[in-house]
Amino acid sequence: MKFFGYILLFLSSHLGLFAQAFLPAAPSGQVIHHRHYSLCYAESHEQASWVYYELTAYEASSGRYERTDNFRENPKVTTGSASLSDYRASGYDRGHLAPAGDMAFSMTALSESFYLSNMSPQHPSFNRGIWKQLEGLARSWAVGQSVLYVATGPVLEPGLRRIGPNQVSIPNRFYKVLLDYDEENGSYSAIGFILPNRKGQGPLAAYAVSVDEVERLTGIDFYSQLPDSIETIVEKKIDPGYWDWQAAPVTRTGKSPAIPARQCAGITQKGVRCRNRTKSETGYCHLHEGSSVGKQKAATAPKKRTTSVRCIGTTKSGARCKRNTLSRNQKCWQHGGN
Repeated sequence: MKFFGYILLFLSSHLGLFAQAFLPAAPSGQVIHHRHYSLCYAESHEQASWVYYELTAYEASSGRYERTDNFRENPKVTTGSASLSDYRASGYDRGHLAPAGDMAFSMTALSESFYLSNMSPQHPSFNRGIWKQLEGLARSWAVGQSVLYVATGPVLEPGLRRIGPNQVSIPNRFYKVLLDYDEENGSYSAIGFILPNRKGQGPLAAYAVSVDEVERLTGIDFYSQLPDSIETIVEKKIDPGYWDWQAAPVTRTGKSPAIPARQCAGITQKGVRCRNRTKSETGYCHLHEGSSVGKQKAATAPKKRTTSVRCIGTTKSGARCKRNTLSRNQKCWQHGGN
């Protein structure tokens, strides 16, 4: 199963060149792009209505970095995100939408997964039980199928109970949708899940639904970039036999040597260098990460192309990579683009 090459958009370099091929259509809310995932922030509920990312076999199996549990507010949310005080003594977990386990291939991606905009109040038995099982199964599928396109989030509806000073909504249900494309035979397959926010009962397959059903429940349009004739078929049905429900848990690759903390390269509003310490590959702390404000200009930073070209890299099967890239060396991020 190879990378889907029908339509591919790349974000500019400061967003990490992560593929945005199937970004959900946002009904409302602020769309925010991070290094490896995007989200749509629903201010009235103080959490994301959806989170979207591409999950490759490498990313799903990498265990290079250990989680730091650096839960914090998201500076990119213009209205202000939920805060730590919202969850304190609430009885609910700060449940990841884009899992930290899917981001362990990059220190920056892993760190950004701990923004509170990527959290939703989850019952502990749900977060640590069936939700965790589904996250693990999705990683197993990504390893076996090369790449998946994942969208996930809470079902936000009127009348939900609230926690904390910012009145964060407590969802009654959560969803996840996954899309896979088999280039060899030109087939598509998608599957959805709707799970109640409580201790799970029975196998994960019992919670499987069509993408259409998730769309009806949430009002979100998933995978709208597919041709209408294909989207209608793919989202209408589910093919349980396509997905390996007995997939073996992912064996993580070795961890990287410990990265020493260094002084942030950012510049404060007073014009002096930031004193925070960071282990991020970018050299910036969470206050300056992903923002052009307060960053030092890199004198030797390579200029990006203004138009994309096809990657010159070669896949494991020996075929030419079908990704597009803005890198000067004509290679996508997976093949060492700059």
